Amino acid sequence: MSVIAEISIPATEFELGRIIDVTGPATVELESLVPAGDQAVPFLWVHDADFEAFEDEVMVHSSVDDLTRIDAYDDRVLYTLDWSVDGDSVLAAVRTLDAYVLDATGACDSWRFELRFPSHDALSTFQEVCRDHDIGFEVLRVYNPSKPDLGPWFGLTERQREAIVLAVEGGYYDIPRSCTTVELAEELDISDQAVTERLRRAIVTLVSNTILTTPEN
Repeated sequence: MSVIAEISIPATEFELGRIIDVTGPATVELESLVPAGDQAVPFLWVHDADFEAFEDEVMVHSSVDDLTRIDAYDDRVLYTLDWSVDGDSVLAAVRTLDAYVLDATGACDSWRFELRFPSHDALSTFQEVCRDHDIGFEVLRVYNPSKPDLGPWFGLTERQREAIVLAVEGGYYDIPRSCTTVELAEELDISDQAVTERLRRAIVTLVSNTILTTPEN
C-alpha cells in the first residue's frame, strides 16, 4: 500500500532549496516536477519577491542552465527551471523510488513536502538516503491514504479543492464543456496552464487516496 509523508527540510539542506533562495515574505509553490530525459524540470510559482534579483541569484548556480518566465503578475511569477537534478539528493531519491510530489511549498528557511511513496519500505529508504547525505529533515506526518485523518477533502490542498470544485460546478468536465481553462484561470486569478496543472494534481490526489487504496480489515 502507498504511504503519504509530510516532510519539512531546511532550504539550505538540498540543492533546489539552495537554488530557489527566497528572502523576506517571498514564498515558492511547486506546481509540478516534469521528467525531461535525465532531468526533472520544475514549474514553480514565486510569490512576493524581487523577481529580477531572484532571477539573477538563481542563474549564479552552476547546475542551472536556464530560468524562464512563463506567466507574470504583479505579485507572482511562474517559472520553469532547466537544471541538473543529479546534485539534489532529495529529489533524485524521490525520482529513483518512484515517489510523487503531491505538494511542495518553500520559504526563506524551509520547504514543506507532501510525498506519496509506493510503500513504507520506499519511505524508509528515502529517510536513509537523507541521513546518509547528512540532510536534516523532520517527518511531520505519515499516513496511509485510506485512513480517516485525511479529512473530508481526501488529501486535497485548499487550492486544489477550489480549482476542481470550480471546474465541476462550471461544467468543465461536461460533454460538451461549458467552460474552458481560460475562464477558470480568470476566476482563480492564475494562468490557464496553472489551472491545468492544478486540476491534474487534484485528480492524482483523489485517485491515490480513494481508488488506489486497499480497504483495511
